[in-house]
Amino acid sequence: MFFKKLRLDIAAAKRNDPAARNNLEILLTYSGVHALSWHRLANGLYKIHLKLPARMVSQFARFLTGIEIHPAAEIAAGVFIDHGAGVVIGETAKVGAGTVLYHGATLGGTGKEKGKRHPTVGENCVISAGAKILGNITVGDYAKIGAGAVVLTDIPPHATAVGVPAKVVKISKE
Repeated sequence: MFFKKLRLDIAAAKRNDPAARNNLEILLTYSGVHALSWHRLANGLYKIHLKLPARMVSQFARFLTGIEIHPAAEIAAGVFIDHGAGVVIGETAKVGAGTVLYHGATLGGTGKEKGKRHPTVGENCVISAGAKILGNITVGDYAKIGAGAVVLTDIPPHATAVGVPAKVVKISKE
């Protein structure tokens, strides 16, 4: 299962990054692929209630990659974190397959509430550099979030949202 997900992550990097030359280069040098691999280990530990070791693994991965992913976050295989420095993915966040996150993107909470408090990002979304998606909101499949946007409300599928606070500026038919 781990290697199947790793293959999907490498394929996502190759599909989304024109600078990616081959699978070995991606495996050895892409911090987003490394962070997702470490996350899968941390997530596995978290699921069997080894929460402290899971947090230790996630913090070690953050030290190595500059990408912070809470061990409880649910991230599908085939997600691509490009130039991942500063990416933060919170505890109750969910990220769908085919989604691309650029550096500085945050999937965060808005306070100290309990329960689901981080975003759910659908499949095949683009979360641009520096975008902040905050709270228990949903970003629909195929949505695009512009660089530096601050998203505080649900974004429908196929929409493009930009600004502070983010507003939908376009909804594609496909």
